[in-house]
Order: sequence, then C-alpha cells, then structure tokens
Amino acid sequence: MNTAAGFSFAGKGQERPANGYATIYSFDWRGGIRPVSEHSLAELYARFGDVIWEDGRHKTNVAAFIGELDEILLGKGFCVFTQDMLDDLIGALRERGNSNATINRKMAALSKLLRKAHKMGKIHSLPEFRRQKERAGRIRFLEQQEEARLFAAIKARSGDAYRLSVFLVDTGCRLGEALGLIWNDIDSGRVTFWVTKSGRYRTVPLTRRAKNAVERQRGNAKGPFATLTQVRYRAIWNEAKASVGLGADKDVVPHILRHTCASRLVRGGIDIRRVQMWLGHQTLQMTMRYAHLATHDLDSCVKVLEHERCNDC
Repeated sequence: MNTAAGFSFAGKGQERPANGYATIYSFDWRGGIRPVSEHSLAELYARFGDVIWEDGRHKTNVAAFIGELDEILLGKGFCVFTQDMLDDLIGALRERGNSNATINRKMAALSKLLRKAHKMGKIHSLPEFRRQKERAGRIRFLEQQEEARLFAAIKARSGDAYRLSVFLVDTGCRLGEALGLIWNDIDSGRVTFWVTKSGRYRTVPLTRRAKNAVERQRGNAKGPFATLTQVRYRAIWNEAKASVGLGADKDVVPHILRHTCASRLVRGGIDIRRVQMWLGHQTLQMTMRYAHLATHDLDSCVKVLEHERCNDC
C-alpha cells in the first residue's frame, strides 16, 4: 500500500512482530526506506512543542490539551494515528462534558502537532479532522453605563489598571497583547501588535483616550503596561466588578472588553471585514459572531430598492 507519507509492506518475507501487526516503513529520500518508531503524544509534544508554539498563555493551554489527550490514550505510543483513534478521543472528551467549541480547540492543537510529526516522518499517516458544529451563543459585552461604573471602580484601585482597561476596550486587543507591548510598538498614533494568537501582526490607530492612556505611562519601564501582570490585573478586575454588583456574572472577565470593542464597531456601521482586520481574526467566521448587531445596516437596502422602483415608474 502506497501512501503520501511512505510505504507499508505486507508481502512475503516482511518483518512481523509478535502482536501480528506488520512493521510500518517510511520512505526517506535521503536513505531509502526505514521503520517508523512508535511515539506517544507526550513524546511528540516534547519533541516539537517548542518549535510549533511560542511561549505564552496559548502554549500553556496547548500543553494542557495535549496532556489530557495523552492521558485518554493511556500514554500509548503509535506510528499510525487512525480515524478510530481520533473518533474515540472526541467521544471521550464529549463524555467528560466538553462542548463542541472546547473539543475544536483541543483538536486544533492535536492536528497541528500530528501534522508536524507527519512532516518529520515520525508518524505514518494522518486522520481527517472535521470541525465540530458549534452553537452560536450570546456574546456578552458592556453597555456604556456598565463600563463607566466598572472603570471607576478599577481606577479607584489602580490608575495603571484603569489606563490598561481603557486601552483594551478602545483597541479590542487581548490582555496578553497589551501587556507585551514595548514603546517601539507605538508610533504616530498607531499601535502594532507583533505577538498575537494568530501569529500575524496587525496595526490599528488609537482613539484619543487610548493615546492618553499610553502617554500617561510614557517612560515607565520597557512598555506602557509593563508595571502590571495578568495575575495582578485580574485581581483588581475581580475586586472592582464585585464592588459594582457584577461579581456573579461569569462573563464579565477582561476578555469582555474585546467583545465590547467589536460590538461597538459593528453597531456603529463598520463592515464585518474591517472589524475582522481590526481584531486580527484569522477567519471571517470568528467575526460573524457579531454580525447580528448590525441589523440597522439593512435600512440602506430599502432606500436603494425604493429608488430603483421610482426609476421604473
């Protein structure tokens, strides 16, 4: 049987281990055919994790995902990752209560790791990954009055955390992206985010209050928000949200400021593709979660249709 990854031989004289399975070989253009050794997911991550993912929160999450999947597989090694293995993993995650959205994130990490291992000749073939259908849930964002109350409570606790909150809601960036900024990333009223979740940099212009939030910090440390950490900021955030009666709302986390920025852009009439560029989403599908907020855009369609009808009269 000839495959894209190599060859599997089942003919006469083939080496056959005691378990009855044929030894699998991979074609190496530098040295002919060679056997493919078995590796566990944990071993593949140890080999390729640092090459595929940069250090940061996302890599930490990926390590946890791969660790859980390796646990489900009982740490067993493999040289072929079959479709049955993939289906069993998805079934096990579903039994553990994982939503389709969570399963998709874990499968994305697994797919990237297996594709790298396959490319490097560590495994023989790959299964077909199919995205699980995700239900469109309600996206929580802050109304102006909620923002004013919450930001006032944050400001009372920390001026630095307040300025960071203003910057987050007016740029729509992720918390890690803001904390990682250095002064060279900010120039001529624009900010460039180089270290992003997608791996692609983006540049957005700053609002007046975002500029003020940055300039008030000018000269401090190596970047505008270098005096804060994620742990410290989240602690201040949680104290502030509890003090204004939002403590029981599990959706009111720092990431809500990114949702709030997106919702304001869409409700303000900015087209979805420009919102996608502003947020740095890899796919338009991610941005389409906010599309329902743009219902007023349909009013212009009526004007066009009525104008055409008048021309025909």
